[in-house]
Amino acid sequence: MLGITDIATYVIGVVIIVLLPGPNSMFVLSVAARDGVRAGYRAACGVFVGDFILMLLAAAGVASLLRAYPQLFFALKWAGAAYLGWLGLAMLRAAWRTWHRESQPPSAALAEPATARPFRRALAISLLNPKAILFFMSFFIQFVDRSYPYPALSFAALGAIVQIASFAYLSTLILAGNRLAAAFRARRRLSAGATGGVGALFLSFSARLATAAAN
Repeated sequence: MLGITDIATYVIGVVIIVLLPGPNSMFVLSVAARDGVRAGYRAACGVFVGDFILMLLAAAGVASLLRAYPQLFFALKWAGAAYLGWLGLAMLRAAWRTWHRESQPPSAALAEPATARPFRRALAISLLNPKAILFFMSFFIQFVDRSYPYPALSFAALGAIVQIASFAYLSTLILAGNRLAAAFRARRRLSAGATGGVGALFLSFSARLATAAAN
């Protein structure tokens, strides 16, 4: 169908990969929990656009370039590790300031810019996420029938499946995060603890990427 070789296997693989915890989903959840549904969907849109760009690159044959020059992929992994580490440190600093800001009300403490510019930050995280790069540059393209006369339709159908699964999952996280937002607004230290936890998680992602890139 539409030049897709095994759509059932592809859908199962997409669901499993989308559900795996990663920096994209954790960032969207943290934004929604801190700033509400609208901000959460702005972050989600950054993920959608980033994934769409990776799909276009895969369709354009960049996967072959990455296989021919593995050092390019390692450079992308290092860049992703550095960005996640920087973002994690920024969130830890914001959590520290919020925790020790005794004189300000909780609403003022929540004004910290740890999740500022959610669209741009989510876009950068998506484009530098090795899990997403590997998915679109290897798994994604394996399901295109090379004999099909309209490969653009195949890529469009595969991409639509990914975006639908991603939208459903991120929407669930955003709504769950929004339920936490009210508690965070009322409890400054709870907000600081959650922000610090996500920051520490991002640092662990960064360390894992850097270690994998060095091996």
